[in-house]
Amino acid sequence: MDAALVQQQDVQSLHRLRHKVSTLFLNIKGGFDNVELSALLSLLCHRGVSPYLIQWIGSFLRDCTCRLTFQGSPRTFTPVSVRVLQGSPISPLLFVIYIFSLHMDIPSALTISYVDDFAITVASPAYSTNVCPLQKAFSALKRKATPRNISFSIPKTEVIHWRTPRENQPPCRLPVHLEGQIFYPQTCLKWLGFLFTPLFDPRAHFSLRLSLANGAFTAIRRLSPPGIGLPPTSVLPSHGLSLLLFSYTVWLYGNLSPPFLTEWLSFGDGSAGGLPTAFLPPTRHVSTGRHATPTFSAWSATNIALQA
Repeated sequence: MDAALVQQQDVQSLHRLRHKVSTLFLNIKGGFDNVELSALLSLLCHRGVSPYLIQWIGSFLRDCTCRLTFQGSPRTFTPVSVRVLQGSPISPLLFVIYIFSLHMDIPSALTISYVDDFAITVASPAYSTNVCPLQKAFSALKRKATPRNISFSIPKTEVIHWRTPRENQPPCRLPVHLEGQIFYPQTCLKWLGFLFTPLFDPRAHFSLRLSLANGAFTAIRRLSPPGIGLPPTSVLPSHGLSLLLFSYTVWLYGNLSPPFLTEWLSFGDGSAGGLPTAFLPPTRHVSTGRHATPTFSAWSATNIALQA
């Protein structure tokens, strides 16, 4: 969420300077499977990590085995042929250390990264002058990535030309050319779980969250016999809200007006028992499934509740 907030704030700050802003989104191909153990241990040693910890990491990543546990499953261990195991708390940290050289300052560009996702943003007086800097920034990242045996996924490479509501010109359709591939600007793309549009219109994001929350709520209601299971108002705060309101704080930053939020918080036919009433008490609440909502989010929710 922090990376998405920074991305949005950077673009809006550049827009206030009357610049045309474009962003190239990249994803490392293979991710954890491309980590060379010898290169990782050598990098840790060069960074001054204690020999004991380096030996522990080497032991953790070598000769891994696993077995499945279910009724009738074989009880034998099978070798796992992966570089860095996914699902372990230490794996993302090791991967970030391994690709440390990619987290660099690119001249005339803003770079934001989260594990294996990168966003390169450039700005200039015209969209046409943004294409070349994006291509040069990609080439700089590729030169750093090649020695690590890292490449970027072509299907997950996307570009977007950001706009402001005051722009009257047709949307820019200038593509970006990378390694013989042509990438046309997207009208809606997903990055780090967020749906972005050139205008930062939150409708696309909340439409997806609403459909997911409606689907989950319908499944729970179908599996709960009438008069026996939990009432909708009991299930909604713990399950439906975490789906519907995931990352809503990103859109509260200068985008989401109280009437719009109230409209999208109406749960379909209203069978949820009044979602705005259940969600908007002037206290801290759960917005991403964790009891750690930022104070800014609670403050915004309080103001929306008072104005609704």
